[in-house]
Amino acid sequence: MSRDDKDEGLNYLKEAFHWQYNKIALAGAVAFAAVSLSALPLLLAAGLELMYLSTVPHNRRFQRLVRSRKFEQEKLERERSLSAMFYELPAEMRVRYGKLDAICNAIRQNYSRLTSTSQMFVDQMESKLQGLSQSYIRLLNSAFHHQDYLRVTNPDQIKKECAQLEKDLPSEAPKVQEINRKRVEILHKRMEKYDKVRENCQVIDAQCAAIEDVLQLIRDQSVTMHDPQQISDHLDSLVKDVEQTEETVREVESIFDISPLAAPDFESDPAQRNRVRS
Repeated sequence: MSRDDKDEGLNYLKEAFHWQYNKIALAGAVAFAAVSLSALPLLLAAGLELMYLSTVPHNRRFQRLVRSRKFEQEKLERERSLSAMFYELPAEMRVRYGKLDAICNAIRQNYSRLTSTSQMFVDQMESKLQGLSQSYIRLLNSAFHHQDYLRVTNPDQIKKECAQLEKDLPSEAPKVQEINRKRVEILHKRMEKYDKVRENCQVIDAQCAAIEDVLQLIRDQSVTMHDPQQISDHLDSLVKDVEQTEETVREVESIFDISPLAAPDFESDPAQRNRVRS
């Protein structure tokens, strides 16, 4: 495996074999062999295929082509994912994103008037603005799902049921105690998750507000044409903060996959709950 294979996680041999024109050539050889009732075209095709697979996957131009196609494919998938996230948002969150997008467009318009010597910073700024806009959509989407979870979860009910289970434990049969102790453990974990998600909602909202504030500042500065390098430094700092927040969001979202959630849902099955308590 070449260095590029390892760095990019791409199998250039596989990509070369599945290349459209290679498949057409192989199909043509098979068809020609079928028409001529001879195995010679297949033998020639096999020899040419071995030569092709031994040289083309190591060709720098072919590798650049594969990386470029892979990048475009991943970019398209990201755009589709972001579009799906956006249309999943409620109307008020879409309006909030629309206001941020308008600020970004104002920054682009103001800095488009800079001299050609400053365009390098403008290009860097454009990449960061796009990244921040995408992160903003992801954060809004996470906030929406977190808020929806908090809306349908009643922490007081969880605490009440947990207290009742703990109170009844001493009078229950050993087997029932064993089951209900596990239920108590699950309920405690649910409360931990609830508290963490609620805290994370506050973090997401604060980070979204920070993105809005910094971009509004940059828009204001762009009116008077401040140093593009200073603007780039502002964006670098904001990007780092957003990356840390997104990592925190991913960690909290992983809580939804903890194993106790796969345990039997006694709350949704009253008959099962009554059997355990009886």
